[in-house]
Amino acid sequence: MSLPIENRKLLITGASGYVGGRLVKALVEANSDVRILVRDWHKVMGQPWASAVEISQGSAENRADLDSALVGVHTAFYLLHSINLGPNFDEIEAQMARNFAQAAEAAGVSQIVYLGGIANDAKISKHLASRARTGAELASTSVPVMELRAGIIIGSGSASFEMLRHLTHRLPIMTTPKWVMNRTHPIAIRDVLYYLKSAAALKQPVGKIFDIGGPEVLTYADMMQKFAKISGLKKRIIIKIPVLTPGLSSLWIGLVTPVPTALARPLVGSLISEVVADPAKSINDVIALPPEGLTDITTAMNLALSKIIDHGVETRWSDATSPTAPWQKAQGDPEWAGEMVLRDHREAVTDVAIEKVWKQIEGIGGEHGWFGSDFLWWARGVLDRMVGGVGLRRGRRDPDYLRVGESLDFWRVEELEQGHRLKLYAEMVLPGKAWLEFTVSQENGKTRIVQEATFNPRGLGGQLYWYSISPLHLFVFPTMLRNIVKQAAKDA
Repeated sequence: MSLPIENRKLLITGASGYVGGRLVKALVEANSDVRILVRDWHKVMGQPWASAVEISQGSAENRADLDSALVGVHTAFYLLHSINLGPNFDEIEAQMARNFAQAAEAAGVSQIVYLGGIANDAKISKHLASRARTGAELASTSVPVMELRAGIIIGSGSASFEMLRHLTHRLPIMTTPKWVMNRTHPIAIRDVLYYLKSAAALKQPVGKIFDIGGPEVLTYADMMQKFAKISGLKKRIIIKIPVLTPGLSSLWIGLVTPVPTALARPLVGSLISEVVADPAKSINDVIALPPEGLTDITTAMNLALSKIIDHGVETRWSDATSPTAPWQKAQGDPEWAGEMVLRDHREAVTDVAIEKVWKQIEGIGGEHGWFGSDFLWWARGVLDRMVGGVGLRRGRRDPDYLRVGESLDFWRVEELEQGHRLKLYAEMVLPGKAWLEFTVSQENGKTRIVQEATFNPRGLGGQLYWYSISPLHLFVFPTMLRNIVKQAAKDA
């Protein structure tokens, strides 16, 4: 017999990612018993649902961590990706899925739910092939696996939508590869979440592959034209040329949009084939259509845009970090570990209220900029993009408020003590590791601000890098601190 939904414990992997973070919120709002598996529990503490879930800290690559996380679990959601782990990411993904399946079987898990990608065309990318292989590895044990294969996900903050949005906004005339005429089957994020939530409430476990897509099948060029119309832009002029390979397209997307080349590459690779749901893999007999029906592409785009305009984006593609991301490596690296520590330390004291000063500090970056020297910050972002980094255009999820673990231009929020301390870790390409930290305190009726940039150089090259840009620091960092105080005083 199956357990009633209210008595089931649900495990969410990938809870710090784009889909995972939203699924946790949706399940918590439905009063489900949720446990999440994350590498670092600090990273999710800024989420509004953090206190409502059980947090299991560990890695999906570690069997002991999996065994602990899967104890008592009825349904486990597998929402992990490893596409940024280099050329062998497919082998890494396969091994992770195999480990997870074996641990789930040993723990007596009743159901695994996996979100993959539609892969029906004979010509599929390495990325989509890896997604399909991951599903096969998860299904290699006796635990039933419900594999939901989705097309392009349309929602505020999704990498696919950000790529589409910025390409359309910035290029009224564009030369494009021929794959823009391939058919796609987009689906709104709200419908993806509907199917995932419904999978948690199935009366009996299901072991089958299902394709999920929205009500429309259209080309990527069609989607760009629809977005242009919704945004009040003129119809885009699209000129197809055969010489733009997926690799060249990825480089171009990395320069034009906030999506870095490393992430654009698998996204573009997925578009070289037709990504259309197979009617033979319909989910309708297992999970009924949403009561209001599936969301059409125009409505999905309007919903995504309204979330962006109203600063209501819940999660973003840049929220997730790969297991080998620099931010993850930085955790717990103490000064006494033998590394050289180079610093730029600044302090200021002002009569402005601490709340006003903190407001400026928490609002740094994104549309607000970096309090002066913005051209230098922009140039550093361009340089970072040119060498394969994330660049400066990731921006912010919210213009005024931050939470631990989210991206902020080419930084990531590593620590946050509301009203007191903000510590950012640099995710730009560097010969070392860098942090930027702000601390505010009240002393003798005045507000004291400490701003400190810290750099752990990697070898002689790292040291030479620091000293070569130190002249710029003499201009950038004093200007930043001075303008933070000036803007806080102006607001006051």
